[in-house]
Amino acid sequence: MTDVAFGVFDWIDRAAEPLHRLYEERLQLLEVADSAGFFCYHLAEHHSTPLGMAPSPALFLSAAAQRTRSIHLGPLVYLLPLYNPLRLIEEVAMLDQLSGGRLELGVGRGVVPYELRYQGLDPDDTRAVFDETLAILVAGLTNSRLTFAGRHYRYNNVPMELHSLQQPYPPLWYPTHNPDSVQYAARHGYNFVGLGPAAAVREHVDGYWRTWKAHRDDPGRLNGHVPAPKVGILRQVVVADTDDEALAATRAAHHDWYRSIMKLWHDHDDHSVDGLFAWEPSIQHETILFGSPARVREHIERLVETSGCNYVVCSFAWGSMPHAQRLRSMKLFVQEVMPGLSRCGA
Repeated sequence: MTDVAFGVFDWIDRAAEPLHRLYEERLQLLEVADSAGFFCYHLAEHHSTPLGMAPSPALFLSAAAQRTRSIHLGPLVYLLPLYNPLRLIEEVAMLDQLSGGRLELGVGRGVVPYELRYQGLDPDDTRAVFDETLAILVAGLTNSRLTFAGRHYRYNNVPMELHSLQQPYPPLWYPTHNPDSVQYAARHGYNFVGLGPAAAVREHVDGYWRTWKAHRDDPGRLNGHVPAPKVGILRQVVVADTDDEALAATRAAHHDWYRSIMKLWHDHDDHSVDGLFAWEPSIQHETILFGSPARVREHIERLVETSGCNYVVCSFAWGSMPHAQRLRSMKLFVQEVMPGLSRCGA
């Protein structure tokens, strides 16, 4: 089997413990991930929902940077239409400097239309805002002064006093399961994370590499400083001593996590994405992996073989799973699943 690197993904969704304790327990989990050699901790951004107790990813990642030494850190994603571009340039530069050049910069438009509408945005109009914000972000990080004229933003000769430690800017990431967006990510050289069944992701992965190779020498291409992008797949993971123990823990965690991830959709009587996250399709398509270390290792081997990905992003902490169980799950994964499969931080 081809060597694969591993990362960690997190929503920091609401759990039973008080919020301050939830943050501290996540930081403790991150310390374990850091010592185990995971490549990156990726944090989602969500608003007005129990799915997102870290609506300002940079705040939490700043704390994480002080509790870790090696693991890379990054939002997956910054919702660019929600940010003032000048403030975002400064925030990205600060976070990369504070982390010692460990920032991995995920960007996106937002996948939940209700979150965007609560912020006063029309989801159908966010592509142009996204494009302008990203162009301004890259220009601001790579120039001493910023001049930009667009439909939504205009800047004239603004001094850029802060710059990222990584030059010309931190590596860009783009997660999606939309075929057109996969082509966009490949054309512009983003690191990519796919969602959904492994066989469907394989189609996206194959298409990604075809497009990436066709455009790898384009002048002025984004992410041109990243010679070998990570092409990844996201999975929720629960490892326990026995398959039965893992099944019970996964069922319990899924009940509360599903309620959180679907809340805004269901508040608006929208059931169009139920099939992406409900229990039966999640088990059928193996988007949630659970079991003893031996069983999960078999899952991972099959996942990599089927998907063709070189990066597996695992979510170990979600739903109502107790902290001790999250830690145990990650440690079993590190000790008994990863060895022999992983290049870790490669």
